Amino acid sequence: MVNTVPSKKKPHTNGDAPSHRNGKSKWSFLFSLTDLKSIKQNKEGMGWSYLVFCLKDDVVLPALHFHQGDSKLLIDSLEKYVVLCESPQDKRTLLVNCQNKSLSQSFENLLDEPAYGLIQAGLLDRRKLLWAIHQWKKIKKDPYTATMVGFSKVTNYIFDSLRGSDTSTHQRPPSEMADFLSDAIPGLKINQQEEPGFEVITRIDLGERPIVQRREPVSLEEWTKNIDSEGRILNVDNMKQMIFRGGLSHVLRKQAWKFLLGYFPWDSTKEERTQLQKQKTDEYFRMKLQWKSVSEEQEKRNSRLRDYRSLIEKDVNRTDRTNKFYEGQDNPGLILLHDILMTYCMYDFDLGYVQGMSDLLSPLLYVMENEVDAFWCFASYMDQMHQNFEEQMQGMKTQLIQLSTLLRLLDSGFCSYLESQDSGYLYFCFRWLLIRFKREFSFLDILRLWEVMWTELPCKNFHLLLCCAILESEKQQIMEKHYGFNEILKHINELSMKIDVEDVLCKAEAISLQMVKCKELPQAVCEILGLQDSEVTTPDSDTGEDENVGMTSCPTSTFQSDSLPVLATSGARDDDPTQISVSPNVSRLTPA
Repeated sequence: MVNTVPSKKKPHTNGDAPSHRNGKSKWSFLFSLTDLKSIKQNKEGMGWSYLVFCLKDDVVLPALHFHQGDSKLLIDSLEKYVVLCESPQDKRTLLVNCQNKSLSQSFENLLDEPAYGLIQAGLLDRRKLLWAIHQWKKIKKDPYTATMVGFSKVTNYIFDSLRGSDTSTHQRPPSEMADFLSDAIPGLKINQQEEPGFEVITRIDLGERPIVQRREPVSLEEWTKNIDSEGRILNVDNMKQMIFRGGLSHVLRKQAWKFLLGYFPWDSTKEERTQLQKQKTDEYFRMKLQWKSVSEEQEKRNSRLRDYRSLIEKDVNRTDRTNKFYEGQDNPGLILLHDILMTYCMYDFDLGYVQGMSDLLSPLLYVMENEVDAFWCFASYMDQMHQNFEEQMQGMKTQLIQLSTLLRLLDSGFCSYLESQDSGYLYFCFRWLLIRFKREFSFLDILRLWEVMWTELPCKNFHLLLCCAILESEKQQIMEKHYGFNEILKHINELSMKIDVEDVLCKAEAISLQMVKCKELPQAVCEILGLQDSEVTTPDSDTGEDENVGMTSCPTSTFQSDSLPVLATSGARDDDPTQISVSPNVSRLTPA
């Protein structure tokens, strides 16, 4: 598995500092072709091509990953200087036998070759070389595994250097990409920079995926049995498990959602909840009076409030108008929707109102049928969703990166296909994440889906596994029909109202159980899912001094000859791999 990670700057002691040529990254290696013993190629079906260089002293260098293919270009270029022949024991391995003509080829002449735009970089950090030798000794019988487990921060992006500077015949024009994305995802554009660094991990066997079955919704009788004489909820963990596995009967939602969203504490008595509601009612109407009492003259001098009101009025008039609760003109439900959103602007004036927030409020008001209760449940929900709507879009950036990490673990081949179709950023999932699938499922199904997610079971970021479950279901059609960028975006958008909520919940839970049982999950995945207590060795932390050094807590759920040409390739860059360019003219997000 290859997973993007930020570069980490490490101090160098005297004598350890690598050479930086032309501003290249310190994560680089260099060797003479006389020292090259063999080249190992990728297995068929890996999803992308890679090359691993093995030197004559049995040092195995970091793998070079070619996510867009054409590793053969590098092989063809190398054959100008050395003879390569297939190993009789392993067809994936090319054995090296230097010719005399390679001795007469100077480094300067090598740089003149058009295909060798990549041969400009620093020397391999001495400490990394020593560490590589140690890894080989530790797993002598499996040098490939030793390399893949041990190294981090290696390059995967030399394809453009090999094929020359003209990439127009291989990729969509940037302007075309920008047009596609701006239509679907206002406010985002692809940052056309070089590939970031990578954390290299061995291919993970997740094991067999369990079969999951869901139960009937929690009934009023089951709920009542779990309440004591003072109105406290008993066996809260058990109750959350039942809600996660079956959802709630509709008659229970008005009461149970207040607990799930944190409006009511689970251990509160009936009397305490009555007092809390009284206090919150007073607080709500004080905030509502603030915007209600603003005169027209005052509002003319308050552009932000004026803009908030304008956006709210536009969105309210097109939110769930097919639902009987909101249909028709002068519907009281629309008035309440408007008033709650305006009052939220007083509650959080910095955020105010952003398009898409009405989608989150609508089901809450429908269930609560009460202005005050709906407001405080909405405020609690917005505490969870706040980063999705912030101007910097940090929440959306993070979730898209996390989703890519999970999907690559589950199906690296599918990820590679999406990347080859300019869809590796998964921007077609933007709307799913922004408003939690609100426009992908029917209104009643979204009530079920949200209450399940609010239990925060079975793991952290369960909504990302829901995304994976949906994409996994659509993978076959997307790949078999060779969908390109346009077709993928169109296909995903057309899934709206066609997804079976119970089927997706079963698949997502099964994926979570499959990952929880895996003892070799990458640390990044452990952190995304909030798993604990299993041990995983990370390449950066393994110093080789002790077999127990570098063990990190992770995952179970509660889960050279100067006359010869020298080949050098730069590794991970110092750029931030999570950076996504944002148009300075866009201040807010809107669901597509």
